[in-house]
Amino acid sequence: MESVHRALVLLKTIIDHGSLGVTEAAALLDVNASTAQRLLATLVHDGFAVQSPDRRYSAGPALTSPGLSTRIPQLTDRLRPALEALFDRSGETVHLAALHGTRVLHLDGIEARTHTLRFGLRVGVWLPAHATAGGKALLADLTDEEIVQRYADAAGLPHARTDIDMPALLEDLAEVRTTRIASNLAESEPGIAALATSIGEVGGHRIGLSIALPIARYTRDDADRWAQDLREVAEAVRSRQR
Repeated sequence: MESVHRALVLLKTIIDHGSLGVTEAAALLDVNASTAQRLLATLVHDGFAVQSPDRRYSAGPALTSPGLSTRIPQLTDRLRPALEALFDRSGETVHLAALHGTRVLHLDGIEARTHTLRFGLRVGVWLPAHATAGGKALLADLTDEEIVQRYADAAGLPHARTDIDMPALLEDLAEVRTTRIASNLAESEPGIAALATSIGEVGGHRIGLSIALPIARYTRDDADRWAQDLREVAEAVRSRQR
């Protein structure tokens, strides 16, 4: 119960003040820095906080859940036009996702309903980053050292994966950095194919776009076309932020 109380105190402080550092968290809770770090890492892992390059923690996209009366920040509203543009181009189910620790949270999506065989929405669903197109696209934004540290920090936390082939993952991500496109062929779910790209950092969150469909309808020609669609839509978002 004490750990729950401490985590809620940290979360309330982040929401009230915008961000929080480890030293501040430790002083606030009257605990040592390592204890505060573990509590903040748990909030990150479950999507309630994100860590910025200056090592401070701010509100995470789990707080954009439709069940909450206040969404912090309103990323889905801000990026909905990009999602709609990608859907219009591809005609397949598309999602907007955010990276938290070693998992991705699907924040928004549009389901393709014109196909008898289609991929349904996964809004609100958490998936392991290493096994999803969106997750790999977002992990590729990080350095190899940051990725290894991220998985080390997640070890022992709820939902942590211990079966990661790190050398193979890093090799895969090196290619993603070159092409700016990540793929998932039945890695996260049987019979599903997906492509994704990273938009980059939006409002302090690492955000990606993905296209998913039944693998039975997935072709190389479609994949090449959708990869270009993903790059162009993501670049349009980045251009508007400059």
